[in-house]
Amino acid sequence: MSFDGQLPPKVRLLRAAAELLANSAGAPVSTRQITQLAGVTAPTLYHHFGDKEGLFDAVVAAGFEEYVAGERDFAPSGQPLEDIRRMWDNHVQFGLNQPELYLVMFGNIRPESRPSIVADAEALMEEMLNKAAAAGQLNVQPREAARSILAANVGVTLMLIAEPAGERNLELSTMTRDAMIFAVSSDQGRDAGPEEDSGKSSVVVAAIALNAALQASHSDQLSSSELKLFLEWLHRISNSSTN
Repeated sequence: MSFDGQLPPKVRLLRAAAELLANSAGAPVSTRQITQLAGVTAPTLYHHFGDKEGLFDAVVAAGFEEYVAGERDFAPSGQPLEDIRRMWDNHVQFGLNQPELYLVMFGNIRPESRPSIVADAEALMEEMLNKAAAAGQLNVQPREAARSILAANVGVTLMLIAEPAGERNLELSTMTRDAMIFAVSSDQGRDAGPEEDSGKSSVVVAAIALNAALQASHSDQLSSSELKLFLEWLHRISNSSTN
């Protein structure tokens, strides 16, 4: 089987490589397999991408560009945690709409090898969480929150992709999303816990908020060494208060 011959050869190569990688179960994918599925010759692949690895890099890059466009394809609401909810939903929908591409991007995990695509996706989420931290809405550092939320987001998406389309329970995604945001939110302990715990929580939220605000403002009120030391103190305060 090959792709529609009316599509440009470059597009057919990208789609063929994405499909073969997604279905390879970790086995090597040959140039011959790609060109046969795409309905082109090997010189065509070399002309557009240099070699097979160049094609694979292009598959991931194209997928990430589309992913980023989806994550940013909404006007900020002014409520960062609500925007995180929308980012989560966009992420899941991207995976369900293009499962083969998603599996290439987030599913090909090897032991002790962290794909750069995951780090880039975390940075995108951390960018939004920095706004939540500056608004005093987080009880953990934005980077830690981003790693936790994205890990759950990817896990749920992979689970849904693995299920038959007619049996997918999207409520699982909603429940996990809200639980993760609740876990990192400064509102989680508002109605429970003794006054001492509440006081510690306030210190954590204040330190994280000030940390995020200082990093975002590029303040010239402090020298670089003073700012670095101050941020280190804030980091220590927030970590010690959560232990």
